Amino acid sequence: MSVKGKTAVITGSTSGIGLGIARSLAEAGANVVLNGRKATDEARALRDAISREFGVTVTLVAADLSDPDACAALIAQAGRCDILVNNAGIQHVDAIPEFPRAKWDQILAVNLSSAFHTTAAALPLMRKAGWGRVINISSAHGLTASPYKSAYIAAKHGLVGLSKVAALETAEEPITCNAICPGYVMTPLVESQIPGTMEKYGMTREEVLRDVILTRQPSKKMATVEQLGGTVVFLCSPSADQITGTTISVDGGWTAL
Repeated sequence: MSVKGKTAVITGSTSGIGLGIARSLAEAGANVVLNGRKATDEARALRDAISREFGVTVTLVAADLSDPDACAALIAQAGRCDILVNNAGIQHVDAIPEFPRAKWDQILAVNLSSAFHTTAAALPLMRKAGWGRVINISSAHGLTASPYKSAYIAAKHGLVGLSKVAALETAEEPITCNAICPGYVMTPLVESQIPGTMEKYGMTREEVLRDVILTRQPSKKMATVEQLGGTVVFLCSPSADQITGTTISVDGGWTAL
């Protein structure tokens, strides 16, 4: 596999989608740099467990990705960055007139600006190594919209645009940049919301999934973190050498509507 021996930095990778991507890259032979806001005991345990399971080097670098200097320091502490997966993200839901300014600024900083700062720091390392992959985890909401999610959707659309610019700036080099746009993905956070919705509306688990969570996802099935990880590994393979500046939707048909 082409990622064997490469170093992958994945932001927001101590849980959910980011952790699934980190595991897939480690399974494919990449050394992995995990990132969370804090270096918790749980995060250290994950680091050690992934290293043991896949026999690769796994490090943990804590960073507050709302801080541009911390984004640059994350890449510097990694020491090497052949694969950069910008996955970190936060959410807040509110109508535009009521949307807190501080929340808008925070979401744009973590979901969009951090990807710019990490990419700016990583590209010189990729150029020095003679190979690189930048993969931005956008969303179906990077291609479509829903009400009450203005900051999140603006940031995810921005990630798609940033991916295109980075792809054009590296088009003649062995470096690619793409965005993956997931629909709903089964993560511990989503899983934790299901029982409360079942109780509130007197619905079964299957009804909550189909009629509440997956109303806009035609397949009526969630993507898995393993499927997203597999997509990342594919984008790092020689088969994807000419895939750059585009989006890959993993959304069960959401953006086909």
